[in-house]
Amino acid sequence: MVDGRKASESEILMLSIIRTYPVRVWFSLSLIVAAICGSLGLLPAFSSEYVVQDDARSHVVWMLRFLDPELFPSDIIADYFQSLAPSGYTELYHLMAKIGLNPIIFNKFLPILLGLITTTYCFGVCLQILPIPVAGFFATLLLNQNLWLKDDLVSATPRAFFYPVFMGFLYYLLRLNLLGVGISIALLGLFYPQGVLICAAVLILHFIRFFPEKINFKFLFTTLVIAIAVLLPYALNSSQFGSVITAAEARMLPEFWPGGRASFFTDNPWDFWITGDRSGFFPREWLSKLVIPPQVWAGLLLPILLRYPSTFSLVKQLTSHIVILPELALASTGVFFAAHAFAFKLHHPSRYTQHSLRMLMAIAGGIAIAIIIDAICQKIKLPVFALCILPLALIYPSLTNSFPVTNYVIGQIPSLYDFLSKQPKDTLIASLAIEANNLPAFAKRSILIGSEYALPYHKLYYAEMNHRANDLIKAQYSPNLTEVQNFIQKYGIDFWLLDSQGLTLEYVTKNHRIRQLNPAAAAEVKESLEKGTIPALSKVTDRCTVLKAKDLILLKAKCIEKIKG
Repeated sequence: MVDGRKASESEILMLSIIRTYPVRVWFSLSLIVAAICGSLGLLPAFSSEYVVQDDARSHVVWMLRFLDPELFPSDIIADYFQSLAPSGYTELYHLMAKIGLNPIIFNKFLPILLGLITTTYCFGVCLQILPIPVAGFFATLLLNQNLWLKDDLVSATPRAFFYPVFMGFLYYLLRLNLLGVGISIALLGLFYPQGVLICAAVLILHFIRFFPEKINFKFLFTTLVIAIAVLLPYALNSSQFGSVITAAEARMLPEFWPGGRASFFTDNPWDFWITGDRSGFFPREWLSKLVIPPQVWAGLLLPILLRYPSTFSLVKQLTSHIVILPELALASTGVFFAAHAFAFKLHHPSRYTQHSLRMLMAIAGGIAIAIIIDAICQKIKLPVFALCILPLALIYPSLTNSFPVTNYVIGQIPSLYDFLSKQPKDTLIASLAIEANNLPAFAKRSILIGSEYALPYHKLYYAEMNHRANDLIKAQYSPNLTEVQNFIQKYGIDFWLLDSQGLTLEYVTKNHRIRQLNPAAAAEVKESLEKGTIPALSKVTDRCTVLKAKDLILLKAKCIEKIKG
């Protein structure tokens, strides 16, 4: 009987599916969803010989040194990104390299494994809150959509490890498993230290509600000590690339404003506090579309459903563990504002809410959907296929052309990569072309500077990149060949890569990446070209060109040095 009336076969079937189907069935379906999403993300990774994930160009390519220590010798760019990598993250890739696995190849497969682990723990967390397996399935479905609507997981960079490890932390915390929580915190410290701050905040909020009689001081004290222990080395360590820039200093630099390499500040409060990729509270992909994703709406429905247990009977089966959701929201919010207050000491504030919100809303949304479907089955006589419409509606993001978001970079100039890869391993290439960003990954050769790598967070590194950019821009457009030759000798340049129109006024005017690298130098050469100045390089390109590929020209630096001004 359903509400005093005889249940139809379809209603009985749906109620059976929702409430009594074995855990292993829904868990298996959850893993299948994760595997499908991961496989879809893997397809473009092998669509060409030259493919690399966008962020992997910075955070993984330097690890090719593990296979060949002679690569990128005295390369400040590789050294800088190596210094940023957490120790656990570095050692994992190093271990894979020891068994002969190329770091870039490992980087492409790793997201599938991380997604499966995240899904496993998410399912477990959901069962701790609502012991109905279908809720766990819906939560993992929404979570995998969240994870693959952004390129965090697919990057397999440190932030990708936050999802499986932090979800494991939540699972073990709900089970009061001290060992599991301790290991999770330690792993976060090794792979994504920023996540430890959220763990500490969640722990304090989770136990403070029992103060003072029932608080588990042993559990809280032990886990907080572990958190402090893993963060202490980062707090005490001073970077060889200088101190971290302050918010006041960053406000003075164009790099931190719209159009800059590290765009953070803006005059628009909505963009800054709400949708900013580095400064905003919410995941940008949630609010950048005309239609807000269904998992967000579903998650927002849960607090409303909790107020009507007589209408939504599954609400009565929710356990006290549901308190972890508001605790996570409060903890993330607190650390978010702390990160703003201490910018950029704690890196980007968005990292403390956007990652956790993707998980929180997926869990809340999955529970809400299970509660709603259960109520529909009891109140309304609908055929099974009609009740399937709601779950199918949830997967609409997976059907769009932009899903999954992978941000893979596909090399378009194989002849260039092949030529440079055959040059000595200490080869150094100077270039203002955007293609220069791909050369370390595809040609395994060092570049003097690239817009992708010119991060302004550490003062000494930023000063060096700024100085190199200034010298390169002025040399490329200098009318004096001697100045060009002095630049080549100063940095030990072996090749100079030019866009075919790279010596024209139009190129300087339209290429915002030159302005990104050094606005002052870009403005200076633009003014010079407007007066009719002819760059000296334009007079030697025919004589010193060693390769032409598409719209690129590669010059041999020694040839330029030998020409008499």
